[in-house]
Amino acid sequence: MSPPVRIIGHFASPFAHRVEAALCLKGVPYELIQEDLFNKSELLLTNNPVHKKVPVLLHGDHAICESLVILEYVDEAFDGQPLLPIDSYDRAMARFWANFMDNKLLKLFWLAHWTEGEVQKALAKDLKENLELLEAQLRGKRFFGGDTVGYLDVVYCWFGPWLKVVEEVTGVTVVDESEYPALRQWERDYNSCEALKPCMPDKDQVVAYYTENMKRYKMYANAWAQQ
Repeated sequence: MSPPVRIIGHFASPFAHRVEAALCLKGVPYELIQEDLFNKSELLLTNNPVHKKVPVLLHGDHAICESLVILEYVDEAFDGQPLLPIDSYDRAMARFWANFMDNKLLKLFWLAHWTEGEVQKALAKDLKENLELLEAQLRGKRFFGGDTVGYLDVVYCWFGPWLKVVEEVTGVTVVDESEYPALRQWERDYNSCEALKPCMPDKDQVVAYYTENMKRYKMYANAWAQQ
């Protein structure tokens, strides 16, 4: 028997969703262990003492941390549809654009929705400049890698199930359909992907969670914007 696969995660975390999505695409059964993000468990702290964050993949006796690292582990450790491209150059480009998401888009995406006033306007402007580069990567394609969901699509899940949630809770729309039609079409295609249905978050549940913690998120965003 293969070792059990568990994820220490949270239903509202896009980072945890990345791992669930990768396992779904590979056809790997797993157990999701819901973590309290504001009162972290000993299980999380023991298995991720460096970052103390979700997700953590528990595969038998092994604990793997950080979502991008976990995605590559899942791709290599399990049979099934490859997540990363086979071609070396295409793999390098996929890693490049994954880095672009986490280092050029993620902070701006979050802050452009959760801050207010002139700070929000400036951040939204910066985000739009980077979104233009992303839009160009999707033109003429259904998904980032072609016709099927792969590694980069999972990495960019922030613009999948989470985009409408954040827009609804904050009342802010930065990723306008008229400006980014390819990205908004990708959002619809990703959200309706049959292989990902088992791990798609319940929108109402995530909206309720973000709404409940809105003051906390705005406080974090304002502090992050000053860094």
